Amino acid sequence: MTVNKIAAEPYAEEGKTMNELMPKLETMYLHLHKNPELSFHENQTSQLMSQTLNKLGFEVTDHYGGYGVVAVFKNGKGPTVMIRTDMDALPVTEQTGLPYASTVTSTNEQGEKVGVMHACGHDLHMTSFIGTATMLMNKKDQWRGTLIMIAQPAEEYGAGAKAMLKAGLYKDFPIPDHIIGLHDHAGLPAGKVAIAPDYIMANVDSVDITVKGISGHGAYPSKTVDPVVLASRIVLALQTISSREISPLDPTVVTVGVINGGTKRNIIGNKVLLQLTVRSYKPDVREKLLSAIKRISIGIAKSVGLSDDLLPDVKVLTTETADAVFNDPSQTAKVKSFIEAAIGKGNVVHAEQSMVGEDVSQYALTKEQVPLTFFWLGAVNPKKYAESVKNGTELPSLHSSKFAPDYPLAIKTGVEAMTASAIGLFNSP
Repeated sequence: MTVNKIAAEPYAEEGKTMNELMPKLETMYLHLHKNPELSFHENQTSQLMSQTLNKLGFEVTDHYGGYGVVAVFKNGKGPTVMIRTDMDALPVTEQTGLPYASTVTSTNEQGEKVGVMHACGHDLHMTSFIGTATMLMNKKDQWRGTLIMIAQPAEEYGAGAKAMLKAGLYKDFPIPDHIIGLHDHAGLPAGKVAIAPDYIMANVDSVDITVKGISGHGAYPSKTVDPVVLASRIVLALQTISSREISPLDPTVVTVGVINGGTKRNIIGNKVLLQLTVRSYKPDVREKLLSAIKRISIGIAKSVGLSDDLLPDVKVLTTETADAVFNDPSQTAKVKSFIEAAIGKGNVVHAEQSMVGEDVSQYALTKEQVPLTFFWLGAVNPKKYAESVKNGTELPSLHSSKFAPDYPLAIKTGVEAMTASAIGLFNSP
């Protein structure tokens, strides 16, 4: 993949107001929703981001760190503000029943045919991102400095931010003074924003455990060491890490998402694969979790007399991982005030800590230590949200095949909040 630098086109002015701009943004959202692309395959999506930003007057570099897009606009002397969106979709078959539902299919890593859907709302992120870029160009008489817009691939694998940084993001382009971004929220009404200083999203680690055994006939289990039984014991024992080894004041999650083993009902196989997602906040707690997973897995295998060569392989992956998202307190306090002024104080609420992860954290964890503010954007139709609260019913979550944001109101709020945040930071002392 060759990095491609595109000179800025003369800016063709879009709608000056949000009401004038909204029809184009809604059209873009529907296009993105109907045409999702999986992580590492965001070819058409990145082209749309690149071409749109170029037409807005940005100097654009595409195919950066994979399908990443970096757009720069210099508007005199002042701070450098970086705004980031993600682009990838998920291997989920959409079941919303909406007229614009995705019918796209693709092939996953296992060679299986899967549906593809923007079930995490990255289509909403991108549309708000383009709307923000447009409004900042329309209002460039209100700010001075350098604006960097980056469209990032492969967030769902925790790989895109690392790839763009490894490609030289802070060497090839101005180092930002501020980073801002947003993520839609499936439990917050559209029209509202949730924000807070300090940690708001967790560390994410992915662990594979290959449990080994001694195979044989299902009718003679005493002549075997059954890896299915061993794996079952390990799964149950892992649940005690959070409840008995970690302080209840430190939020943690150890979830076994995959158990895969065996070939036939009357055969005791020789291995079972467990795949885990592990969540934490503090570095020492993170290490304690990972250490305990290995200790418990190997300890249970030893307890049945397995030799060293048959002990479980416990592998902490370098993919599908992310570091906790930390909102710089000083910058976040400013951003909160800017958003309150833009959308109303009553529409800005406190963000609780979440155990989900986001690789946006990587941009703030380099030696440059750039302050980051990342906030939640409400995505649920307010009426449906009120009904769910009244009736005690669950709303479709992020990654659900039935997740359907109230996109017009969410986009409008996202653009207004992000535009106000950027202009405020450009003009902050």
